[in-house]
Amino acid sequence: MDYLGLYLQVSQVLGPLRLISRVASMRDIVSALLIIFPMLANVLCLYMFVVHIFGVIGVQMWAGRLRNRCFLGEDPTAMYNVSLSPYYVTKNNEFQPFLCSPEGMSGHHCGEVPPYQENDQTCSLAPPAPNVFGLTGAGPNACVNWNVLYNVCRAGAQNPNNGATNFDNIAYAWINIFQVVTLEGWSNIMFYVMNVYSFWSFLYFIPVAIMGSFIMMNVCAVVIATQFSDNLEHLRTQPTRREDSAVLVKWLRSKWTGCLAVIRRRASNRVRRHDDDSRADDLTVGGRIWGQLRTSLEKVVKSKIFHRLIMLAVLLSVLTLAIEHHNQPNELTNMLQISDLTFTVIFVVEMLLKLMGLKWAYFEDRNHLLDFVLVIISLWETITKADGRLSVLRAFRLLRFGRLLHYLPYLRTQLLVLKKAMQEAASLCMLLLFVIFVFSLVGMHLFGHGLDTRKRINDRKNFDTLLWSMVTVFQILTEENWNRVLYTIMAASSPWAFIYFVAVIVTGKHVLLNILVGIILKGFQDRRTLDENLASVTSSSTLEDSSADANVDQENRSQNRNQTALRWCKKREEWSFYVLSPQNRFRLFCKSVMAHDFFEYTVLVFILLNCITIAMERPGIEPASKERMFLTISGYIFSAVFLVEMLFKVLTLGLFFGNESYCRSAWNVMDGSLVVASLVYIVVSLTPESHSKMLGILKVLRLLRTLRPLRVVKRAPKLKLAVEALITAVKPVGNILLVCCAFIFFYAILGLQLFKGKFYTCIGEYIDDITNKTDCLSANYRWEQKDFNFDSLPQALMSLFVMYSKDGWVTLMYDGLDAVGVDQQPVINHNEWMLIFFISFMIVSFFLLDMFIGVMVDTFHNCQKQQKKLAQEARNRSQRGAGGERGKRKGLHQQTPFPMCDHLNICICACDGADFSQLSEFPEERPYQASYSSMRLCIHTLCTSKQLDLFMAILIFISVLIMAVEHYQQPLYIKKLTEYSHYVFTSILVIEVLLKLVAFGSLRFLRNSWNLMDLMVVLVSIMSIVLNMMRVSQHIPINPTILRVFRVLRLAQVLKAKRIRVLLTTIIKTLSQVGNICLLFLFFFSIYATLGVEFFGHLECAEDDLCLGLNEYVNFKHFGMALFTLFLVCTGDNWSVIMMDTLKQCRPGECAHYLMWVSPIYFIAFVIIAQFVLANLVVAVIVQAMEDSNQDEGVSGVSAAHLAVSGTCDPVH
Repeated sequence: MDYLGLYLQVSQVLGPLRLISRVASMRDIVSALLIIFPMLANVLCLYMFVVHIFGVIGVQMWAGRLRNRCFLGEDPTAMYNVSLSPYYVTKNNEFQPFLCSPEGMSGHHCGEVPPYQENDQTCSLAPPAPNVFGLTGAGPNACVNWNVLYNVCRAGAQNPNNGATNFDNIAYAWINIFQVVTLEGWSNIMFYVMNVYSFWSFLYFIPVAIMGSFIMMNVCAVVIATQFSDNLEHLRTQPTRREDSAVLVKWLRSKWTGCLAVIRRRASNRVRRHDDDSRADDLTVGGRIWGQLRTSLEKVVKSKIFHRLIMLAVLLSVLTLAIEHHNQPNELTNMLQISDLTFTVIFVVEMLLKLMGLKWAYFEDRNHLLDFVLVIISLWETITKADGRLSVLRAFRLLRFGRLLHYLPYLRTQLLVLKKAMQEAASLCMLLLFVIFVFSLVGMHLFGHGLDTRKRINDRKNFDTLLWSMVTVFQILTEENWNRVLYTIMAASSPWAFIYFVAVIVTGKHVLLNILVGIILKGFQDRRTLDENLASVTSSSTLEDSSADANVDQENRSQNRNQTALRWCKKREEWSFYVLSPQNRFRLFCKSVMAHDFFEYTVLVFILLNCITIAMERPGIEPASKERMFLTISGYIFSAVFLVEMLFKVLTLGLFFGNESYCRSAWNVMDGSLVVASLVYIVVSLTPESHSKMLGILKVLRLLRTLRPLRVVKRAPKLKLAVEALITAVKPVGNILLVCCAFIFFYAILGLQLFKGKFYTCIGEYIDDITNKTDCLSANYRWEQKDFNFDSLPQALMSLFVMYSKDGWVTLMYDGLDAVGVDQQPVINHNEWMLIFFISFMIVSFFLLDMFIGVMVDTFHNCQKQQKKLAQEARNRSQRGAGGERGKRKGLHQQTPFPMCDHLNICICACDGADFSQLSEFPEERPYQASYSSMRLCIHTLCTSKQLDLFMAILIFISVLIMAVEHYQQPLYIKKLTEYSHYVFTSILVIEVLLKLVAFGSLRFLRNSWNLMDLMVVLVSIMSIVLNMMRVSQHIPINPTILRVFRVLRLAQVLKAKRIRVLLTTIIKTLSQVGNICLLFLFFFSIYATLGVEFFGHLECAEDDLCLGLNEYVNFKHFGMALFTLFLVCTGDNWSVIMMDTLKQCRPGECAHYLMWVSPIYFIAFVIIAQFVLANLVVAVIVQAMEDSNQDEGVSGVSAAHLAVSGTCDPVH
């Protein structure tokens, strides 16, 4: 450890691990994890395999490139007597360095260096030298632009982010690829590479993000989620020894139960005694009156009207808390104080009425106990007149919101499901807290002693104390800005510190938190089973009742109709517009035209062309340009074509009436609405005064044009069925959104009470002595509001949604800790108790985010079950129609038809239905190698032996290691070693392919997919050698040695382990569905990209207020950049910063006023659809793919055995 630059006392850190064996629940979780560890280890091995492949490619392409800086082309000290830095340094120093690309290559060049600034003034004068080209002389500012001297792009000594971001060797490439997979700060790495290499570098990083984060990490999650719950239940059902904690828990439970029994017994005795006294008092007149009054009060407090009135009062009291905001008028403050006092009186009266009516039974209900505590707190706050800004008592009033759950049964049901998941995850949370504690101790011993990391990054992100060490570990666990902590720790200690961060993320995020996914999936499965049982019990009676009710309704409707009109309408029901009969020649002509394939293909071509012209739209097109004229005329043409299509369909099908009328299809209604909107837009735009009086209508109709890609859905069966499946998921997703909204609303009002008016800070040069707003303004500084704050309910909701998406929550937490008071300058760590607010919110958000996964998997399961049922019915009908024996043969050899599931690519089709139970009945065939000569038979035996596979695996593994040895500024012998070893490995691969051609024959060799892959690897290796010898790397931007990486694919052939095969099959099946999933993503992205160009295409970053999210690569200037930007938002990498840039750069008079509220709605809706719904669709696909892979293992084993017996194929391959 001393050699690595790290210091650790193992005995002190690993000592707390003994606690696991003494807590039964934690021991069960760890034991279940150990059972699935082999499968999990295989996932991690495949994950490292993917990381290594991309890492080798990165080293081959960009080793040493991120060191490029713009250096001085001449000595300014000797020539001009001016002292300048050796290379250009930005205002943010190395935090945002200016990286360059050599001349002749794409990327940033030194000619793009910003002008020199002096006293906040941009300089434009040329240096007094005649040999400086590109300058026109004096400009409006009388200072010299010395930055033009930085005109030489070459490699320096420093990489970005304290040297952590580079591809100089395989180790640093692993670090950066892992960061890309975690989707935190990955866009900055991509932008650096774009600057020094090419804009098209995103073709490398986007597949890394998709393959690593969306597929490999989700495979890890599915492995844990699907197998952990079953193993845990199996362990809990086994009799185990739990002498320590189990006995203690049992003793505490018995004591607690005994205490409750005593309290309940005394309460019941007191109630009985009071009843006896009341019976005695009933003998008197007063007693009888009091008894009648108490009985009446009991009826009143139990009535529905009383409950509804109290619910209305609770709702109004919550609304009074919600309408509070910073800088509110005094009248509103007085009104809220009066209303607060009024509601306090109402709830006191309610409590007294229930106490008089229910007596001691009032305290038997937990909800009444909560009401009692809230009323006492409200009275205490009212009597003591506590300051609402500083008192925590005001925040407790928000718990009244929980009373609404008594009157919202469905929301209460959802919360009960969540509550059950939380109860089952209690031991998991305890284990997670213990893991955080252990990693915090490790961090304190590694990085908290002798390392002054606080001065390098922030006072809070350190390992100096246990509290902030645990907060830092929790931050790393959520993967929010963990890369910034990594950069600082690596610079202060050692690059080997990366292992610590990987261990925290893999153990906490990818293992323990995925157990939570399994618990929630188990809860949804149990709930689905319960619902199916209830449905099966009540289905028969419900069917009978519904049929009877339908007959009664039919009779009532028939009696109320106008018989004459009914007869005439019914006679012409199938007539189009009640004019064209079904036998009308014109209608038959329209029907024949519409039924022709050419008609549908023509319309589809026009729709696709229309989508292309919509994608070409952007705000920068000049009104008088030819491009604008082309787009306008093409819009008229498309509208005319779609109108003709609509008329043909309306005339053929009818508009409203008829069994197959135009408006009976929702897709036709959508098509017709878009056509009508296009016609209205054309009419309004051609109106002479449209630009003045109808500008608002034009904007709305222009936005409706962005929905035209929806017309593609109807024509694309796979996309149509996928969208229909998502529509079926709207209701369950909406229910989860309702729960999430209630949770966020609860915390929003709580944050409003705690932080209202406190998220402000003074912006200036010397602010150490600034204590409040007055001091800031008197010093001529700026008193600015934080981007995300709690000054009003909408701002609080937006801030908490950003936290809910796990983006920027650390910055918000620090702002909350630093908040002092209204108009007070923040003080670092002023109130550390606010950690409870933010961390509790993040913990609950883990449960709610995983519930989206449960909903999508549950909806996916229902879809698959429905399609299997339909497929079974179709198969039964086909068997009945075709006859017994013929139906059996067809069912034996034909694949199970799952039409909707196959098109959706959400419900994966079942494997082949062949019956392998009759394996012994297969006729034995003569092996093809029986006629071989002795020499060829020996070659065949060699090619089918396991020893050859083992030898090739070792050989390729050595080749992979040699490829990983290459690095920046490598010695000559390493270059020679890699080059000669590549020749040797390629020669051996060629020999292997030739031997297999001799052993199996050319036709039999080419029938096998593994052999085709071997042939492809050989051809690619030979191609790389030829291109390298031709030295084409000097003429093309890609190094041909990258082709050597394809040799790694040869390792997949020798992965014979069953678990590895299951995982490989799962990944292959998932990748086979990626095309249609990407089609679904692209469909939604295209609509949002078009809207984004319409809304934000004109935004430009101002010089006085630089953008933090928008830049030359992230913007909405045209459709392509909008798609790229939306992918970044989908990954969650600083999407909130992009949203805030769209708000800050929209100045009054330069853009529409509605963008201030459209922008948050736009981004929040996209995040919900992309991150919470569509991204979790990939998890559902992986769940089904893994189930199919496990089922295929048994079938494939029998199939391989039969092929081996028959000798018709290579038994090994």
